[in-house]
Amino acid sequence: MKKSIFCFCFFVILWSCNQTVQEEAPKVVESAEITNGYDSILAAKVGADDYGMRQYVMAFLKAGPNRDQDSTTAANLQTAHLENIGRLAEAGKLSLAGPFMDDGEMRGIYIFNVTTIEEAKKLTETDPAIQAGRLEMELHPWYGSAALMEVNNLHNRLQKKDITE
Repeated sequence: MKKSIFCFCFFVILWSCNQTVQEEAPKVVESAEITNGYDSILAAKVGADDYGMRQYVMAFLKAGPNRDQDSTTAANLQTAHLENIGRLAEAGKLSLAGPFMDDGEMRGIYIFNVTTIEEAKKLTETDPAIQAGRLEMELHPWYGSAALMEVNNLHNRLQKKDITE
């Protein structure tokens, strides 16, 4: 499961950085101003600037100072952590999340759909793994593709199982 989440996140990041224009099937959009592939309604919906970009806050999840929980407690914290990710994504506050696959000190990333470090910090404080000290966050303002705003909608169409199962 971790590999599929990582692969999906990696693909989305690569896709958002891709500078080439991919041909798409014609879209049926009511009242949209579409010029040379530009969709004004979609751009407004995702908060894109003239470059198709927007501001986010990127969080690097790191191993925290308190990782000596027993296996049951650690598993319960992980489940609560994943449920929190789902809640933040459903609320529209989290555009992207995923673990790193090398089991190193850096555990994963979040891309928050907020514009300030303060907003992101409040959101990170809702994570049970952060509250327990199992994880800690390093937050940075980040400018990336506004297309990330649609990742969760697309992901829901691809996901067969809930990540907490």
